[in-house]
Amino acid sequence: MPVSRVGAVVAELKATDRVVVVGAGMAGAQTALNLRQGGWPGPLALVGAELHLPYDRPPLSKDVLLGKTDATAFEIDWHGLGVDLLTGRRATGLADGVLHTDRGELPYDALVIATGAEPRTLPGLPGARTLRTVDDAHALRAALTPGRRIVLVGAGWIGAETATVARHLGCEVTVVEAAATPLAGALPAELGALMADWYAAAGVDLRCGAAVAGAADGGVLLADGTHLPADEVLVGIGAAPATDWLRGGPLVPDPDGTVPVDGRLRTALPGVLAVGDCASYPSARSGTRLAVQHWDHALHSGAAAAASLLGTLDAPYDPVPYFWSEQFGRMVQYAGRHAGADHLLWRGSPSDPDWTVLWLRDGALVALLAVDRPRDLAQGRRLIERGGALDPVRAADPAVQLKAAAR
Repeated sequence: MPVSRVGAVVAELKATDRVVVVGAGMAGAQTALNLRQGGWPGPLALVGAELHLPYDRPPLSKDVLLGKTDATAFEIDWHGLGVDLLTGRRATGLADGVLHTDRGELPYDALVIATGAEPRTLPGLPGARTLRTVDDAHALRAALTPGRRIVLVGAGWIGAETATVARHLGCEVTVVEAAATPLAGALPAELGALMADWYAAAGVDLRCGAAVAGAADGGVLLADGTHLPADEVLVGIGAAPATDWLRGGPLVPDPDGTVPVDGRLRTALPGVLAVGDCASYPSARSGTRLAVQHWDHALHSGAAAAASLLGTLDAPYDPVPYFWSEQFGRMVQYAGRHAGADHLLWRGSPSDPDWTVLWLRDGALVALLAVDRPRDLAQGRRLIERGGALDPVRAADPAVQLKAAAR
């Protein structure tokens, strides 16, 4: 029977009650896996819109595009775990105790929403590609042949990674960015400007401050009248939560499309949780509500949702946000949240092959960006978790381990 209480946990459910996880990406897969590993014995369904087995997405813009692998399916024995894997089913609506899909209704006693995000598109570029699914990656890989003219719209993480691969494969690459610097939505302009040099060194034509007007004559037309010939166009301007299917139902997404949850990943609808790219959660560490669209959040929020259902989540969900990107021969890693920081501190110089930027607030480390300095990232992430102060003189010395600068 449907759950009729907020925050219901598996311990309150009968062994015959049904748990449904809708969305078979990293967050949904981790929810189902951790429910089984945590001892939930009852009926458990994992519903995915794609026909593929659940798979990992980060390799799509790296190894799959490079042709190093064709598939990135999780090495999980769903049948052995007793998970009813329902692929090729798209969620279409929600009612109390019932998930509506394009292939029928699925009753639930507890539901976890993990439908992720969908790439944003530009209506003026019909036929432009996006890169979100394994099918997208296979199709784009076939198009990245030597000499092909590729126009990438958006100098964010996906744009930089795809430009890296396309140049490696011998394509002529132009990246168009409406903002003044790369990664304008993620990093301060002074850091994004440094990364513009990486594009130039790789032979990529980066055009910032350039708005796209539409498609014209087999290419892309910019707002200033410039025409960019293109054999292929890829749009990488971010992703929006895949929650339109909830509209008109009992669970209303926020204006930004995310599903708000509490510290135990529970929504306002009894018995329903949300995780991954489509959820927003309260962060005491950041002093605000966060919506994070990165692999690490999907991994950990899925595990936390399972623990919440099992009644074993020992603290509100509030991890240090983390993401990484491999671009132009560099490993770029970021942890924390620099909004609200009052001091920026360099470890090393941007002219060095590796460097780190630290953000402090009231003397405590709140975020860092590390370029080819994985030890800084690992130690800094732990320092952010602890919330302790740093000695700024020692922290600025790249020869001193970051953990040794803690006061």
